[in-house]
Amino acid sequence: MSDEHAIIRTTDVVKTFQLGNQPLEVLKGISLTIVAGRYVSIMGPSGSGKSTLFNMIGGLDKPTSGKVFIDEVDIAQLDAYELAWLRCRKIGYIFQTFNLIPVMTALENVTLPMTFAGTGSDEAMERGMELLKTVGLADRHDHKPSELSGGQQQRVAVARALANGPAIVLADEPTGNLDLSTGEEIINLLKQMSADRGVTIISATHDFKMLNVSDEVIWIRDGLIDKIEQRDELKISIGTIE
Repeated sequence: MSDEHAIIRTTDVVKTFQLGNQPLEVLKGISLTIVAGRYVSIMGPSGSGKSTLFNMIGGLDKPTSGKVFIDEVDIAQLDAYELAWLRCRKIGYIFQTFNLIPVMTALENVTLPMTFAGTGSDEAMERGMELLKTVGLADRHDHKPSELSGGQQQRVAVARALANGPAIVLADEPTGNLDLSTGEEIINLLKQMSADRGVTIISATHDFKMLNVSDEVIWIRDGLIDKIEQRDELKISIGTIE
């Protein structure tokens, strides 16, 4: 398991978008700390700012003001090469739409981040097969995305996110395009990956099943943190959520 250190820290993060002549403040000053090795869900209604916060944490966008630190490095101070290195080596991404390369096999999709990181072909293939085995798809390694179900594609995406041994995996609505039971399988798989590898999982989600596996839930409303609940504080019964 990971030691108890802050792997992500934000201070007074504000994000404003320009809609014509009108500024739209989506994040209004977010300060939070995420401890390494935890499974954290960012939850809130549509338009609350959770996806924007997710993008700030992942270095996919920069705040209008405020700071985002990953392992106490202010990512706004990184140049393009350093930021690309951080995204490649430190962070794995999982998206709602899977984002697999259609002409590549499952194995080729998983090994692609390793190629970008300079891993040798033999090592990448070996590690890629091991990851596909971990997510239960070793026997489908030579299948392209169109030959896989939605759940299988998301499993490939999970394996790809882990390709370079990241400290952080960011999952943006990872169950959004999946049916109920398949979504639950992916959630449990992510939880298992977190437990086995000590990876910090951060998920932006509407899916209340995430509460079952989260160590911490950050509730976002109107661009602000509404509340942060720890695992033992979560009193919600999944069957009674409206």
